[in-house]
Amino acid sequence: MTAAPFIRWIDDAEAQGELARIYQQWKADHPGRDRIPEILKCFSLRPDFLQHLIAFTYPLHFSDGYLTRRQKEMIATYVSGLNQCPY
Repeated sequence: MTAAPFIRWIDDAEAQGELARIYQQWKADHPGRDRIPEILKCFSLRPDFLQHLIAFTYPLHFSDGYLTRRQKEMIATYVSGLNQCPY
């Protein structure tokens, strides 16, 4: 088994400036979620990119279309499990 790559990121408590604003907005948009998902933190060193990523991917992943949100979440969970992804 190979070691997973280490990706440096900025945690919620250390976020400042633009990143802190993005984190706060994400939490406001997702009540009940008190922490930023680690998969998003992977992009925390580039707040400009993170902002665009959220704006582009969330409507695709988290809205109903051909597949329901529930189906998309099940597929994502299954693929993460296959990849042994800790996020």
